[in-house]
Amino acid sequence: MGRIVNATFMTLDGDITNMAAWHWDYFSEEATAAAQAQLDRSDALIMGRKTYDGFSAAWPQRSGTDLFADRMNSIDKYVVSSSLTDPQWTNSHVLGGADGDAVAAVREVKERTDRDILQYGFGDVTRLLLANGLLDELRVWLHPVISGAAKPDELIYRDTARANFTFNGSEVFGNGMVILSYTPANAAQ
Repeated sequence: MGRIVNATFMTLDGDITNMAAWHWDYFSEEATAAAQAQLDRSDALIMGRKTYDGFSAAWPQRSGTDLFADRMNSIDKYVVSSSLTDPQWTNSHVLGGADGDAVAAVREVKERTDRDILQYGFGDVTRLLLANGLLDELRVWLHPVISGAAKPDELIYRDTARANFTFNGSEVFGNGMVILSYTPANAAQ
């Protein structure tokens, strides 16, 4: 059975959305290698419509430029959406709306997947996964910067149900970025 692993890039003040202003300053060779290894351990991606729209506009343009882009373009992609009907990005599949049907569909994907199912970013789909015990690991890529630019809906800590986690470990890069790994207390075993 596959594990759903969320990878979220975040600043010290909880900003998870304004990455163009702070992310690339800290994406060193160490971080690039860790990101490639994380993607290589995955059989699929899972995302919401907003992430799909951004990724499907960007990654196909980079096809053939590097191993990461080629893997992003070839891997199976599952999109939780009630509005996307005909995804054009290679190997993309729609998993109903953000309701019980999507939850059942995600469970089926987990059952038929052998390795990790990677999710980037933290939003409605992540909250759905957490609420239904489907998220197996949360990896926060903590950047040593305060963005000062995030609006309340651009922060990781906003209106959401309480969730407890168990610390798995960390990876520290020379530039101060840290990957913190946690298992949700209610993750399906």
